[in-house]
Amino acid sequence: MARNRTGKRTFRQPQPRRQVTTLWDHPSQHYGEALQGDPDYIGATPSYIIWNLLDRYTLPGDLAVDPMCGSGTTLDVARDLDRRALGYDLNPSRQDIFRADARSIPLETAKADFVFIDPPYSTHIRYSDDPRCIGKLKAGADYYAALEQVISEIHRILKPDRYMALYVSDSFEKNKAFHPIGFELFQRLRARFEPVDIISVTRRNKTLQMGNYRKAADEGNFYLRGFNYLFIMYKPPEPQG
Repeated sequence: MARNRTGKRTFRQPQPRRQVTTLWDHPSQHYGEALQGDPDYIGATPSYIIWNLLDRYTLPGDLAVDPMCGSGTTLDVARDLDRRALGYDLNPSRQDIFRADARSIPLETAKADFVFIDPPYSTHIRYSDDPRCIGKLKAGADYYAALEQVISEIHRILKPDRYMALYVSDSFEKNKAFHPIGFELFQRLRARFEPVDIISVTRRNKTLQMGNYRKAADEGNFYLRGFNYLFIMYKPPEPQG
């Protein structure tokens, strides 16, 4: 038994280890003796994912930035690995996250050594009452235009010869439409970055194991979202001469 950063008692989770294939899995939302971020935050990124990225693509003392920081998982993982961290969000969940729109990040150009972002996947989760929230936009022209602005800002704040990662899932609305958000955003990322790799991350959403959800998908002939994309991208140095 251990205590998390808020003083609540919690069970020790497995320590993270490097993933070496393009299929990543995570045995739990958190690792070690503490919690990273808030376990009750809906849509939180698994801390194992961020740990793997920072372990591979940053060094101690590097600055990691998360423009949609949610419950602060990126900040906690970065500090565990002796990285500096900055988190921004339209609806900050704690004091060390700054209030800001990811389409206009209040950070100087070429300051970040790594950027991680886990944006809304259309309107499936209510993140905020702020009308500027991208999570209020259904997958479509306005949603993709907003994410293009975010990608542009990430490119601006990231140092050359550094890496960024975007974690996202597709969207399916029963009896309405399937939206290949992953492919759409990867296309937009490639306009500014070079691809390093595409990772498929197993989703361990509890609803995926619920019999009523699985029965509805079977009888309705549609699929539940079983994985997330993790796009790892590289910003090359500026051309010389």
